[in-house]
Amino acid sequence: MKTKTLDAIQAGYEIRFQSLFQEGRALTFPCDAEGHVQMDALSDRARDNYLYARAVVGREFATPAVSPRYH
Repeated sequence: MKTKTLDAIQAGYEIRFQSLFQEGRALTFPCDAEGHVQMDALSDRARDNYLYARAVVGREFATPAVSPRYH
């Protein structure tokens, strides 16, 4: 498995967890084109939010989508 670098993640993708209950609410995190998040590069709060969002997919957040990030 090849290592994901911060440069690859900064290339411009994000993974978005859209709320199932609150329109317009979502959590987004930088990722690579395949949706891999470099958790070591996240702040403690962002990492906690990312892990939470992953844990409640289907209950609080929709299945995440990867898309280009617009700067």
